[in-house]
This record gives sequence, C-alpha cells and structure tokens, in this order.
Amino acid sequence: MATTAPRPTTRRAADDISYRDLYERWERSNWSATEIDFTQDKIDWEETMTDAERRTALWLFSLFFHGEDAVTDGLSPYIDAAPLEEQKYFIATQQVDEARHSVFFNRFLNEVVGLGDGSIAGGMGATAGQLTWGHRMIFQGLEEMCVALRADPSPHQFARAITLYHILIEASLAQPGQHIIEAFVEKRDLLPGFRSGIANVALDEQRHIAFGVKVLADLYDADPRGTETAVLDVVRENGTFISGVAMPPGWDESYFTAFDYSYDQLGRDGITALESRIKAIGIDLRSAERSPLPVDLPLDERAQRGRVLLQSNLVGPDRPASRDPYATEVMFDSLARAADVHAVRSGTVIEWALTDADPWQLSFDAGKCSAQRSAARKADLKLVISFDDWADIFAQRVDARKLLLTRKLRPKGNLRLFAKFGKIFP
Repeated sequence: MATTAPRPTTRRAADDISYRDLYERWERSNWSATEIDFTQDKIDWEETMTDAERRTALWLFSLFFHGEDAVTDGLSPYIDAAPLEEQKYFIATQQVDEARHSVFFNRFLNEVVGLGDGSIAGGMGATAGQLTWGHRMIFQGLEEMCVALRADPSPHQFARAITLYHILIEASLAQPGQHIIEAFVEKRDLLPGFRSGIANVALDEQRHIAFGVKVLADLYDADPRGTETAVLDVVRENGTFISGVAMPPGWDESYFTAFDYSYDQLGRDGITALESRIKAIGIDLRSAERSPLPVDLPLDERAQRGRVLLQSNLVGPDRPASRDPYATEVMFDSLARAADVHAVRSGTVIEWALTDADPWQLSFDAGKCSAQRSAARKADLKLVISFDDWADIFAQRVDARKLLLTRKLRPKGNLRLFAKFGKIFP
C-alpha cells in the first residue's frame, strides 16, 4: 500500500517565505522596460558580436520572448483559483512582471535586431521560426493547464498548475537560461541595455519561483499525498518537453558553444534547480513512488537521459527511431520507473516481443518494477510489435489503438492485463 512521507521536521526554504514579503519585494523592485536605452546595444550587435553570437542570441531571446508572452496570457485562471487573497495579489503583480518582460524582449528584438514592426504581435510573428518542438509543446501544455484550472480551481489542480508554471517553466527552464545569457553578456561586456533588463527579469523570476515553492509547500502541508502526486505527475508528463525546449536546431552544438556553454550543462543546471525546488516543497524524491527524477543515478546521467531519448527519436516528433542499445535501455528503464506497481500482482512479467530487435521484459516483484533486455522469464503478457512502431507509441506519435486495428500491435497471453495498460502506465 502506498505510504506518504510525513511533513519534514526540519525547516524548509519555503518556511522562511511569506506572501507579504514577496509582495513588498515587488513594490521595491519595480523597473521600466520602456526606459532602457538600447543605443550601445545596437552598436554592439552590428559591430562587435560575431555571426554565431548573433544567431545564438536571436534564438535564445526569441524562446524567452514567446515564453513571456504565453505566461502573461495564462495567469488569469491562477488568480481566480488561488485560495488566499494574498496569493491573488501576488499573482496579479506577476502578471504585470510577465507583460513587462514581453515588452522588454520585443523592444530589443525590434530596435536592436530589426525584427517586427514594434507591436507584440509583429515581434512574435517575426521570431516564430526560432521556436523548438519542445517549446511549442510545453506552452501548448500551459494553455491546456489554464483551461483545466479555470474549469477546476481545486487545490489539486492548482498544485498541478503552479508546478508547470513556477517550478518547471520558471525554475528549471527560464532561470538556468537566464544564467547562460547573463554570464555571456557580462563576460564579453556587451549589450548594456539588455544586460540591465535581463538582470531585472532574473530578479523578478526569483521572486516568482519563491512564490511557487511557498504555495506548493503550503498545499503539501495540507495534503501531502495529494500534492506530491500532483507535482510529480506534472513533472512526469512534461519531462520530455522540458528537455526539448532548448534542443538546438539540427543538434548544432555551436548554438551553445557561441555562448561558452553546452546543452548538457544546461541540462545539469535544470535538473539541479528542479530537484532543489521539489525538496524545498517538502517532497523526498528518494522515497516518492514513481518518481520521474531518477535521483539514484549520477547527476550527469540524470541530465543526459533527455538528450539520449531526443537524439534517438525515441521521444519527439521525428522518425525513424535509433536502435542504440543505451537509448533503448533508457526508454525501458523510464517505462519501468513510471509503472504503478500496485496495479498488478507481484510476479507479473510483461514482454515486448519486438519483431526486429531483442526482446525486453518488465518484471513486477516485491513492490518494484525493473526492466531487462531478455526474455528470461515466462511472460504473462507479450506485445508483438516492431521496434519503430513501439517507439512511436512510446513517443506518443501514434495511437496504440490504430496499431491494434491494423495488427501491427498484437498482444498475446493475459488480455485482461493488456486492458489495464492505462492504469499500469498512467
């Protein structure tokens, strides 16, 4: 039976935060996006920066610009759902911040880079081609989350929404990305107007993230099990998209090296930021069931798993899938970690009888699920399918029902077990 960790007896970072303090910080830190002078920035852009640096800057700044616009539009349901007036007031200040960030990025892209017509819509249209698959997916998910929150402003749904916005998008995506940008422009002593603006954006984001952690810590105190489930489910549902947001076009690493950074460094920073915020909420990832973050693995390996699956087309929009042994291992290990061990009896074995690759088995024993590349045990259920078709199901590029109808997926053995697949791998 599932157990829930008790509320931490030691103080968490969230215990030292108050909504009043967060609001007061906002009043003290107001700044103007319209008063920044970009005169020197334009000179630096045209005369000092290299083509590679301009390409990277345009790409990263466009990702931020579109993200800021999306979160500005999406905050209203959060205000309505917040149970405390102090929370509603703070979220209202955050909506002002996000609009200001959008104006800041749009001004730079228009006045320095020369894109768009000065309007927000014009700037977004001129930079839409810079967006990645992961970026589109994560912010499409945010739109859907806002719709769900408006329909269901319950504490559970509010926890899910705060997790996606404040913990995933702001803490594990935006903040590490800001650090890359800030470090580069400071080291090269470039873009003084932009530099002052992005420093203010970073301070705003720190405040927003602190608010998200505080809200989730309060919700966790009220309902530890429900809040833990909400938080970890959202991380699990969006982990692949998060890894794909900063996937450079064509996996061209020079998009990062131009700023003296790497995709893997960003992955480490993002994972570290995410895990530290979850800990601050009060959730112990080492004891949590179905943890989407494999904290038993070294940091570098945790950070690289997203890259491995993306580059192998085992997740993401592209085909064909790679047969790389390590990538395949990561795929089945991820499936095992996501499995609900309470949905089947102990001793159950499910086999992927791949028609054109080695078989894999998932074994459910003593409250744990493990993956192995073999058919060493007699399987209760066999899934006869090609490697590419299974990869398409895993990546959600195809509906499994379609493959069933065309007999590209043929379950054999315990068909009742097959009917429970949605419960076993929710």
